[in-house]
Amino acid sequence: MIATKRPKLELLDRGFIEKIVEEGLSLLERVGVFVENREALRLLDAAGAGQDGDTGRVRMKGDLVRRCLSSTPPEVTLYDRAGRASFRVGGDEVHFDPGSAALVLLDHGTQQERKPVTADLVDFYKLVETLGNIHFQSTGLISSDVPPEVSDCYRLYVGLLLSAKPFVTGTFMVEGFAPMRDFLTAVRGGPEELARKPLAIFDACPSPPLKWSNLNAQSLIDAARAGIPSELISMGMTGATSPATIAGTLVQHTAENISGLVICQLAKAGAPVIFGGSPSSFDMRKGTTPMGAVETMMIDAAYAQIGKHLGLPTHAYMGLSDAKTVDAQAGFETALGAALAALAGVNVVSGPGMLDFEKSQSLEKLVIDDEICGMVYRLLDGIAQRDEPIALDMFAGLKPGFSFLPLPHTRQWYRKEHTRPVLADRDTYEAWVSAGRTSIVDKASGDVSRRIQSYAPAPLPDSVRKDLEKTMAGFVRSQGLGPLPKLDV
Repeated sequence: MIATKRPKLELLDRGFIEKIVEEGLSLLERVGVFVENREALRLLDAAGAGQDGDTGRVRMKGDLVRRCLSSTPPEVTLYDRAGRASFRVGGDEVHFDPGSAALVLLDHGTQQERKPVTADLVDFYKLVETLGNIHFQSTGLISSDVPPEVSDCYRLYVGLLLSAKPFVTGTFMVEGFAPMRDFLTAVRGGPEELARKPLAIFDACPSPPLKWSNLNAQSLIDAARAGIPSELISMGMTGATSPATIAGTLVQHTAENISGLVICQLAKAGAPVIFGGSPSSFDMRKGTTPMGAVETMMIDAAYAQIGKHLGLPTHAYMGLSDAKTVDAQAGFETALGAALAALAGVNVVSGPGMLDFEKSQSLEKLVIDDEICGMVYRLLDGIAQRDEPIALDMFAGLKPGFSFLPLPHTRQWYRKEHTRPVLADRDTYEAWVSAGRTSIVDKASGDVSRRIQSYAPAPLPDSVRKDLEKTMAGFVRSQGLGPLPKLDV
């Protein structure tokens, strides 16, 4: 039998990658990065990084960077809430999660964007839990009925009550990390178990160009010490906050992410780090950040190659759209992005469900995107040789009128070779008309309702639930806030 060839996308040759990395390292050594966090500055100073007086600008020498790269694990394994199902984040493994964190929800009934509330967050988690091709949850909506001082913690709190999948999340406040870590520790049964079986990834974003804010640098330090993987989200905008050329933006992207990796490793050698991002091809005409632009996708696929060259797991915001509604633009941008991400072997792909420059989530788009992701996984499976010889024996006795339909071979292999989409229309025109001329978005709306109604929560021990409730209530009191929305979960 001939081994299946996995299809693959590579935009950079090895020499080009090495030159980009070399310039990124030179940028860190000659120019450096601004670091606003005092603890990170102390760690860097102790490691011999050069500082420019009181400016907070730090230069990182090549030997320090190489030492930190060598101590960073080449892959991460995430585990579900029960600690049983595992997901390898590394190599060319691909896992999709909904993008985080949307400020608005596209309401299917009104076709208007609106601010989500807790009830929407509950529906979102229930829905994602039913989607087989979306491997990870994300804290994907910001509840407008919850004070911003606790909204990051609240999103994770509600999610852990409702979902068994691993999470992609992050904190909006320095004070928010501790209760979020305590949630994860309570679920896992202790800090050692959490470090051994990570349940969540924390995003941390440098501010382009070349700066780590106090919040995000502290997140790197805290996550590293807790054994929680940090996902580095460099966000250069070509021609605005990063060089106009794709290659120039890749140099900055590499430098920003590596500088974050150094902070993680200085906080705790061996801390898990994911080389990710959310850069964009800045639109000079509109002043927007199009995530569905092909140039944005090219940056993503290229820096994934760079991350792999450095021996790191990878992430990208792809499989999303800049459209404002679930239309043809949403479909082609999402499908192209999801396919290119998978072909590039991006390990964590954030984006399904997202619209409007990462600002909006749509539940209807999310179920459509789950189907797109299923097709992408089929693409990655490639073409297998099922028989020896491949087909010659099947043509023995060929005569007029011959059909493969009744053959045992067809029954044996059809379902294994071919996907069967639920939402994509494959009826004849007449059958489609007879069924009511239903659009894919309306079909998706019905599917959303069915899935939410059929949602069955994974068991959560009462003791863990009480610990989560106690931690959330304690953090709310520490912020001097009143009661949160009532949860019926």
